[in-house]
Amino acid sequence: MARAASPSRRATLSLLAWAIGLALFFPIFWTLMTSFKTEAEAVATPPRFVDFSWTLENYRTVLRRSDYPLHFWNSVLISFGSTCAAMAVAIPAAWSMAFVPGRQTRNILMWMLSTKMMPPVGVLIPIYLLFREWGLLDTRSGLILVLGLMNLPIIVWMLYTYFREIPGEILEAARTDGASIWAEIVHVLTPIALPGIASTILLNVILAWNEAFWTINLTASGAGPLTAFIASYSSPQGLFYAKLSAASIMAIAPIMVLGWFCQKQLVRGLTFGAVK
Repeated sequence: MARAASPSRRATLSLLAWAIGLALFFPIFWTLMTSFKTEAEAVATPPRFVDFSWTLENYRTVLRRSDYPLHFWNSVLISFGSTCAAMAVAIPAAWSMAFVPGRQTRNILMWMLSTKMMPPVGVLIPIYLLFREWGLLDTRSGLILVLGLMNLPIIVWMLYTYFREIPGEILEAARTDGASIWAEIVHVLTPIALPGIASTILLNVILAWNEAFWTINLTASGAGPLTAFIASYSSPQGLFYAKLSAASIMAIAPIMVLGWFCQKQLVRGLTFGAVK
Protein backbone atom coordinates (compact mmCIF):
# COMPACT_ATOMS: atom_id res chain seq x y z
CA MET A 1 0.00 0.00 0.00
CA ALA A 2 1.14 3.52 -0.74
CA ARG A 3 2.00 5.57 2.30
CA ALA A 4 -0.09 8.62 3.07
CA ALA A 5 1.61 11.93 2.44
CA SER A 6 3.08 13.61 5.49
CA PRO A 7 1.44 16.81 6.82
CA SER A 8 4.42 18.90 5.70
CA ARG A 9 4.24 17.44 2.19
CA ARG A 10 0.51 18.09 1.99
CA ALA A 11 1.04 21.67 3.17
CA THR A 12 3.78 22.21 0.60
CA LEU A 13 1.62 20.85 -2.19
CA SER A 14 -1.31 23.00 -1.04
CA LEU A 15 0.83 26.13 -1.01
CA LEU A 16 2.21 25.28 -4.44
CA ALA A 17 -1.30 24.73 -5.81
CA TRP A 18 -2.46 28.06 -4.36
CA ALA A 19 0.58 29.84 -5.80
CA ILE A 20 -0.08 28.41 -9.27
CA GLY A 21 -3.78 29.23 -9.01
CA LEU A 22 -3.12 32.83 -7.98
CA ALA A 23 -0.54 33.25 -10.76
CA LEU A 24 -3.07 32.03 -13.31
CA PHE A 25 -5.83 34.23 -11.86
CA PHE A 26 -3.74 37.40 -11.65
CA PRO A 27 -4.14 38.42 -15.35
CA ILE A 28 -7.93 38.19 -14.97
CA PHE A 29 -7.79 40.19 -11.73
CA TRP A 30 -5.59 42.84 -13.34
CA THR A 31 -7.90 43.09 -16.34
CA LEU A 32 -10.88 43.46 -14.01
CA MET A 33 -9.19 46.24 -12.03
CA THR A 34 -8.13 48.04 -15.20
CA SER A 35 -11.69 47.98 -16.50
CA PHE A 36 -12.74 50.27 -13.62
CA LYS A 37 -9.97 52.83 -14.24
CA THR A 38 -9.84 55.86 -16.46
CA GLU A 39 -7.60 55.63 -19.53
CA ALA A 40 -4.97 57.80 -17.82
CA GLU A 41 -4.93 55.61 -14.72
CA ALA A 42 -4.78 52.46 -16.82
CA VAL A 43 -1.38 53.44 -18.21
CA ALA A 44 -0.06 55.15 -15.06
CA THR A 45 3.48 54.35 -13.93
CA PRO A 46 3.89 52.86 -11.39
CA PRO A 47 0.63 50.95 -11.81
CA ARG A 48 -2.16 51.54 -9.33
CA PHE A 49 -3.76 48.45 -7.87
CA VAL A 50 -6.67 49.78 -5.80
CA ASP A 51 -5.94 53.48 -5.20
CA PHE A 52 -7.67 54.87 -8.27
CA SER A 53 -10.93 56.55 -9.18
CA TRP A 54 -13.39 53.74 -9.71
CA THR A 55 -15.67 54.29 -12.70
CA LEU A 56 -18.21 52.35 -14.75
CA GLU A 57 -17.80 54.59 -17.77
CA ASN A 58 -15.82 51.97 -19.69
CA TYR A 59 -18.67 49.48 -19.38
CA ARG A 60 -21.18 52.14 -20.39
CA THR A 61 -19.09 52.92 -23.45
CA VAL A 62 -18.93 49.27 -24.44
CA LEU A 63 -22.66 48.76 -23.95
CA ARG A 64 -23.50 51.91 -25.91
CA ARG A 65 -21.92 50.38 -29.00
CA SER A 66 -24.76 49.05 -31.11
CA ASP A 67 -22.67 46.12 -32.37
CA TYR A 68 -22.06 44.52 -28.95
CA PRO A 69 -25.31 42.45 -28.98
CA LEU A 70 -24.51 41.33 -32.53
CA HIS A 71 -21.03 40.12 -31.54
CA PHE A 72 -22.41 38.39 -28.45
CA TRP A 73 -25.07 36.60 -30.48
CA ASN A 74 -22.44 35.62 -33.05
CA SER A 75 -20.33 34.07 -30.28
CA VAL A 76 -23.28 32.02 -29.05
CA LEU A 77 -24.24 30.78 -32.50
CA ILE A 78 -20.68 30.04 -33.61
CA SER A 79 -19.65 28.29 -30.38
CA PHE A 80 -22.67 26.03 -30.12
CA GLY A 81 -23.01 25.61 -33.88
CA SER A 82 -19.42 24.44 -34.30
CA THR A 83 -19.83 22.16 -31.28
CA CYS A 84 -22.94 20.50 -32.72
CA ALA A 85 -21.29 20.08 -36.13
CA ALA A 86 -18.13 18.59 -34.61
CA MET A 87 -20.04 16.24 -32.30
CA ALA A 88 -22.12 14.95 -35.22
CA VAL A 89 -18.89 13.78 -36.85
CA ALA A 90 -16.89 12.89 -33.72
CA ILE A 91 -19.37 10.54 -32.04
CA PRO A 92 -19.61 8.08 -34.97
CA ALA A 93 -15.85 8.39 -35.59
CA ALA A 94 -15.00 7.66 -31.95
CA TRP A 95 -17.51 4.78 -31.88
CA SER A 96 -15.85 3.23 -34.92
CA MET A 97 -12.35 3.58 -33.49
CA ALA A 98 -13.32 2.31 -30.05
CA PHE A 99 -15.51 -0.67 -30.97
CA VAL A 100 -14.51 -1.53 -34.56
CA PRO A 101 -10.78 -0.76 -34.53
CA GLY A 102 -8.56 -1.49 -37.47
CA ARG A 103 -4.83 -1.98 -37.76
CA GLN A 104 -4.28 1.72 -38.44
CA THR A 105 -6.68 3.09 -35.82
CA ARG A 106 -3.91 4.11 -33.43
CA ASN A 107 -1.93 5.73 -36.22
CA ILE A 108 -5.00 7.66 -37.37
CA LEU A 109 -5.59 8.92 -33.85
CA MET A 110 -1.98 10.04 -33.52
CA TRP A 111 -2.13 11.74 -36.92
CA MET A 112 -5.31 13.59 -35.94
CA LEU A 113 -3.70 14.79 -32.73
CA SER A 114 -0.54 15.85 -34.55
CA THR A 115 -2.56 18.28 -36.68
CA LYS A 116 -3.16 20.37 -33.53
CA MET A 117 0.58 20.98 -33.31
CA MET A 118 0.63 22.79 -36.65
CA PRO A 119 0.62 26.61 -36.36
CA PRO A 120 -2.74 27.89 -37.68
CA VAL A 121 -0.96 30.62 -39.65
CA GLY A 122 0.54 27.88 -41.81
CA VAL A 123 -2.84 27.13 -43.39
CA LEU A 124 -4.38 30.60 -43.17
CA ILE A 125 -3.76 31.59 -46.80
CA PRO A 126 -5.23 28.46 -48.45
CA ILE A 127 -8.26 28.51 -46.14
CA TYR A 128 -8.74 32.22 -46.76
CA LEU A 129 -8.63 31.69 -50.54
CA LEU A 130 -11.08 28.78 -50.32
CA PHE A 131 -13.47 30.80 -48.18
CA ARG A 132 -13.27 33.67 -50.63
CA GLU A 133 -14.11 31.33 -53.52
CA TRP A 134 -17.00 29.74 -51.63
CA GLY A 135 -18.40 33.03 -50.31
CA LEU A 136 -17.79 32.08 -46.67
CA LEU A 137 -15.73 35.09 -45.58
CA ASP A 138 -17.37 37.04 -42.77
CA THR A 139 -20.13 34.45 -42.34
CA ARG A 140 -21.23 32.47 -39.31
CA SER A 141 -21.41 29.26 -41.33
CA GLY A 142 -17.78 29.70 -42.36
CA LEU A 143 -16.60 30.07 -38.77
CA ILE A 144 -18.78 27.17 -37.65
CA LEU A 145 -17.11 25.03 -40.31
CA VAL A 146 -13.51 26.02 -39.57
CA LEU A 147 -13.82 25.93 -35.76
CA GLY A 148 -15.60 22.60 -35.85
CA LEU A 149 -12.83 21.11 -37.98
CA MET A 150 -10.04 22.67 -35.90
CA ASN A 151 -11.39 21.22 -32.64
CA LEU A 152 -12.39 17.87 -34.12
CA PRO A 153 -9.15 16.00 -33.23
CA ILE A 154 -9.44 16.84 -29.53
CA ILE A 155 -13.12 15.92 -29.48
CA VAL A 156 -12.52 12.56 -31.15
CA TRP A 157 -9.71 11.76 -28.72
CA MET A 158 -11.79 12.62 -25.65
CA LEU A 159 -14.80 10.63 -26.84
CA TYR A 160 -12.55 7.74 -27.80
CA THR A 161 -11.12 7.51 -24.26
CA TYR A 162 -14.64 7.56 -22.80
CA PHE A 163 -16.01 4.98 -25.21
CA ARG A 164 -13.10 2.64 -24.52
CA GLU A 165 -14.30 2.37 -20.92
CA ILE A 166 -17.72 1.04 -21.96
CA PRO A 167 -17.90 -2.77 -22.06
CA GLY A 168 -18.31 -3.96 -25.62
CA GLU A 169 -20.68 -6.68 -24.44
CA ILE A 170 -23.40 -4.05 -23.93
CA LEU A 171 -23.29 -3.05 -27.57
CA GLU A 172 -23.07 -6.66 -28.69
CA ALA A 173 -26.26 -7.39 -26.75
CA ALA A 174 -27.97 -4.52 -28.54
CA ARG A 175 -26.86 -5.91 -31.91
CA THR A 176 -28.14 -9.33 -30.93
CA ASP A 177 -31.53 -7.77 -30.24
CA GLY A 178 -31.51 -6.37 -33.77
CA ALA A 179 -30.41 -2.79 -33.11
CA SER A 180 -29.01 -0.93 -36.09
CA ILE A 181 -25.77 1.01 -35.90
CA TRP A 182 -27.71 4.26 -35.56
CA ALA A 183 -29.89 2.83 -32.76
CA GLU A 184 -26.80 1.43 -31.06
CA ILE A 185 -25.12 4.84 -31.00
CA VAL A 186 -28.19 6.92 -30.12
CA HIS A 187 -30.08 4.67 -27.71
CA VAL A 188 -27.31 2.61 -26.10
CA LEU A 189 -23.93 4.30 -26.35
CA THR A 190 -24.93 7.95 -25.91
CA PRO A 191 -26.91 7.51 -22.63
CA ILE A 192 -24.11 5.47 -21.07
CA ALA A 193 -21.38 7.93 -22.11
CA LEU A 194 -23.46 11.04 -21.41
CA PRO A 195 -21.11 12.46 -18.70
CA GLY A 196 -18.14 12.17 -21.06
CA ILE A 197 -20.08 13.66 -23.95
CA ALA A 198 -21.24 16.55 -21.75
CA SER A 199 -17.69 17.40 -20.66
CA THR A 200 -16.51 17.18 -24.28
CA ILE A 201 -19.28 19.55 -25.38
CA LEU A 202 -18.38 22.00 -22.63
CA LEU A 203 -14.69 21.98 -23.54
CA ASN A 204 -15.44 22.53 -27.22
CA VAL A 205 -17.78 25.44 -26.46
CA ILE A 206 -15.03 27.07 -24.38
CA LEU A 207 -12.42 26.55 -27.11
CA ALA A 208 -14.71 27.95 -29.79
CA TRP A 209 -15.79 30.90 -27.62
CA ASN A 210 -12.19 31.90 -26.89
CA GLU A 211 -10.85 31.37 -30.42
CA ALA A 212 -9.32 34.59 -31.74
CA PHE A 213 -6.99 33.76 -34.62
CA TRP A 214 -9.59 32.46 -37.06
CA THR A 215 -12.36 34.80 -35.98
CA ILE A 216 -10.21 37.89 -36.53
CA ASN A 217 -8.74 36.77 -39.86
CA LEU A 218 -11.90 35.37 -41.45
CA THR A 219 -14.49 37.94 -40.35
CA ALA A 220 -15.09 41.68 -40.55
CA SER A 221 -18.14 43.33 -39.02
CA GLY A 222 -20.97 40.98 -39.93
CA ALA A 223 -20.10 37.63 -38.34
CA GLY A 224 -17.37 38.63 -35.89
CA PRO A 225 -17.82 37.16 -32.37
CA LEU A 226 -16.73 38.81 -29.12
CA THR A 227 -13.04 38.07 -29.77
CA ALA A 228 -13.25 40.27 -32.87
CA PHE A 229 -15.16 42.85 -30.83
CA ILE A 230 -12.28 43.01 -28.33
CA ALA A 231 -9.74 43.43 -31.14
CA SER A 232 -11.67 46.45 -32.43
CA TYR A 233 -10.42 48.47 -29.44
CA SER A 234 -6.91 48.33 -30.89
CA SER A 235 -7.01 50.97 -33.61
CA PRO A 236 -4.64 53.37 -35.43
CA GLN A 237 -5.79 56.05 -32.98
CA GLY A 238 -4.30 54.12 -30.09
CA LEU A 239 -4.87 51.23 -27.71
CA PHE A 240 -7.57 52.01 -25.18
CA TYR A 241 -6.54 49.80 -22.26
CA ALA A 242 -9.43 50.57 -19.91
CA LYS A 243 -12.12 50.08 -22.55
CA LEU A 244 -10.28 47.04 -23.90
CA SER A 245 -10.29 45.55 -20.39
CA ALA A 246 -14.01 46.22 -19.95
CA ALA A 247 -14.77 44.60 -23.30
CA SER A 248 -12.58 41.61 -22.36
CA ILE A 249 -14.36 41.10 -19.04
CA MET A 250 -17.76 41.29 -20.72
CA ALA A 251 -16.58 38.76 -23.31
CA ILE A 252 -15.15 36.18 -20.91
CA ALA A 253 -17.74 36.55 -18.12
CA PRO A 254 -20.42 34.28 -19.70
CA ILE A 255 -18.02 31.45 -20.43
CA MET A 256 -16.36 31.79 -17.00
CA VAL A 257 -19.75 31.48 -15.30
CA LEU A 258 -20.55 28.44 -17.44
CA GLY A 259 -17.19 26.88 -16.61
CA TRP A 260 -17.64 27.60 -12.90
CA PHE A 261 -20.96 25.80 -12.70
CA CYS A 262 -19.70 22.90 -14.82
CA GLN A 263 -16.17 22.69 -13.45
CA LYS A 264 -16.47 19.12 -12.19
CA GLN A 265 -17.47 17.83 -15.61
CA LEU A 266 -14.80 19.94 -17.27
CA VAL A 267 -11.97 18.75 -14.98
CA ARG A 268 -13.03 15.14 -15.45
CA GLY A 269 -13.09 15.59 -19.18
CA LEU A 270 -9.64 17.20 -19.26
CA THR A 271 -7.94 14.68 -16.99
CA PHE A 272 -9.65 11.42 -17.91
CA GLY A 273 -7.60 10.65 -21.01
CA ALA A 274 -4.36 11.85 -19.45
CA VAL A 275 -4.30 9.07 -16.83
CA LYS A 276 -5.10 6.25 -19.19
